[in-house]
Parts: sequence; C-alpha cells; structure tokens
Amino acid sequence: MKRTGTWMIAALGAVMLAATPLAQAQQGNAVRVGVIGPFTGPSSDFGKPMLQGIELAADEINAVGGYLGRPLQLVVKDDRGDPQTGLAVSQELAAQGVVATIGFCNTGVAQKSLDVFQNAKIPLIVPCATGTPLTARFPAPESYIFRTSARDSIQAPFVVDDIVKRGWTRVAIFADTTGYGEAGLKDVEAALQARKLKAVHITRFPLGVADLREELKAARDAGANVIFSYTVGQENAVIANGRKELGWKVPQVGAWPLSFPFFIEGGKDAADGALMAQTFIAEPSNERRAAFLSAFTRKNGKRMAVPMAAAQGYDTTYLLIHSLFGIRSGKIDGPSIKTALENIPRVYYGVVATYEKPFSRDDKDAITENMLVMGKVQGGAITFAYPEDAKRNLIVQRKQ
Repeated sequence: MKRTGTWMIAALGAVMLAATPLAQAQQGNAVRVGVIGPFTGPSSDFGKPMLQGIELAADEINAVGGYLGRPLQLVVKDDRGDPQTGLAVSQELAAQGVVATIGFCNTGVAQKSLDVFQNAKIPLIVPCATGTPLTARFPAPESYIFRTSARDSIQAPFVVDDIVKRGWTRVAIFADTTGYGEAGLKDVEAALQARKLKAVHITRFPLGVADLREELKAARDAGANVIFSYTVGQENAVIANGRKELGWKVPQVGAWPLSFPFFIEGGKDAADGALMAQTFIAEPSNERRAAFLSAFTRKNGKRMAVPMAAAQGYDTTYLLIHSLFGIRSGKIDGPSIKTALENIPRVYYGVVATYEKPFSRDDKDAITENMLVMGKVQGGAITFAYPEDAKRNLIVQRKQ
C-alpha cells in the first residue's frame, strides 16, 4: 500500500474530522507554526533547502485539508546564522503566538534561543542543528526541545568507526570556535578515546578564516593521516584547498557539512573523495524517496542544495502535524503539543526514517545511529561511500 505523507494525513484527517465536534468551528483558523533558520548569510546554503522542505510539506498538508480543516500557516524568520538575531526573532515568534516552531541550522544560534521556547512552553523541533548539547539543555521530561537531525554524539563515533576500519588512526581535528565546533570537537575526542585513540593535532579557528596552510603543515608534521573537520561553511573548503596546495594527499572526513555546496563548490576537485555521515542521500531508492524528490523538483525547479536539510525539514513538518491528530481535546497549545509529540500513536512513514515512537518523555532525539550511512563527494555530488549502504537504503530504518 502506498504510504506517502499526504496519504497518511488525508486518512488521519478524515477520521478526526468525523470524530471531533470542534472541527467545523475551527475551520478557517490557521495553525500558526514558526520557522526559523539562516535564509540569508553564510549558512543559507543549508537554511534555504530546510525551508524548502518545510514549505513543500506544508503545501501538501494544506492540499488535503490541513489540521481538521485549519490550514497550516508558516511564520518564517531569518536568523542569518547570527546568535543575537536568532534570539530576537525567537522572541518575536513567542510574542506572535505560534503553537510550535521548526528551526535552527546552527548550534550556536540555537543555544542562544533555547530558553525562549522552554520558558514560553512552545515546542521547538530542530531539523538541522546537530550539536549534542541542544537536547540535553533541560531535563528530558520537562524539555520542550525536540530534534529530528542526527546529533553529533552519534555522527562523530560513526565516522570514527569508519576511519579506524580504513586504517586511518592518526587523526588531526580542525574545528571552528562556534558552539557547533566546540561541541563537535568534544564528541570527536570522546569517540577517539572510546577506541583508545587520541588526536595527533588539533586546530581551532574562527569563521571566515581564509588560510589554514600553516596549521595544516603542523598537522602534517605531527604525522596525521586523516583530517576530521568540524565547521559549517567555506572553512571546510579552505581546509581542502590548503591541503591540495601543500600537496598533502590525506583524506578529509567529517559530519554532514561536508555535503554542503560551500564545501563541494568551494573545494572543487580538492573536495572529491571527502567522507561524511548522512541521514539522506538524494537517490530514488524507494517509492517514498522517489516521490519526495519528484515533488521537490516540481515545486522548486532545481535539485536540492543540501538534500539532508530538505528531507529533515519535510519529515519534521509532517511529524508535527501527525502529532496534532493525537490531541483529542482540540486544544492546541504548547503543553498539549509537547505531550502529543512524546506519544505519537501511529507510525509516520517518512523519507529519512520510519518514525515509530520517535520521541518520548525521556528521549527528545528522533534519529539513531542505525539510520546513518557514509556519504562521499564524487563528481560534485553526494553518493553512497559503500555499495552495501545503497542496498540497505532500500529499507527506511526505524529507531533503535
């Protein structure tokens, strides 16, 4: 049986419209959902596709009646990848009365704003930012912070396990000085320690750095045979290009930002062969993913800049609306939505994962390590690093 997002929403909507006496009274009153991310600025390469995925899902949901006849209305705010701007627009969303918010691509930006959502009791679902501390900020039972991206504490050991398997055990870590880089560095060091390894060299650098050749020389002199980079923008390309200029032929590995255009286009042939953790690779490996890729292309007229961001934004929007159908009272407020997210009664068949009880009172992260695959830059695009992952990707994984 076909299990597309719109099919599931239409079926649930039909049931709830028949069962809920408030439905007619609520028709025409939009369900306002905040969306926040870097839609301009240096992080817009993954902020924009996240927004496109959210908008695609919202269009599909509204096309089949929204929530009990109420359209889903997105209230979009641009944080520009800046923590202070992110805080200001988060406060605006809280003041404007959104029932929930989907957002944040940058860990440091999200960290600055978490208290706004927690204090206002507005559920925040993070579809892109991966810094481990985000869903650990508040005690899980009380937390309004949920996440549908793979936190770095599972990405880092996943990549470390892969490079150890390949025999690359003399690791140089290059991490930026943002909240993302800081948290990622700790996760990589912990993953190495678990394998009884220690980085042979560590470099920290600010965003915007244009030349890291001296730091790369130091890593080379320390005997590194692999570079593990933790940054989100052009700095990944600075590392790749610097390594090429030095004639230092070592692999570059990392978390998902190595799949971003700023790296692939900025590094060109120097980026080729880089390896990274992925939850979604834009290949039509099954019906769900093929339908999503086709719908995205029809709406946006071009391929996704960062497929993971688009797919995770898309699934997050469906998960939110999916949870609302578990609210029997018809009262749509923060505490009700929090409880609904923690107790989603039915499986949602997404494009990143098959979401069976993705959240609970004590677990606010939907993605587990079994959902990850190794991606590889090849010819300016991302593909599977291993043929067996491409075969395994035929089955959309469930949480473990």
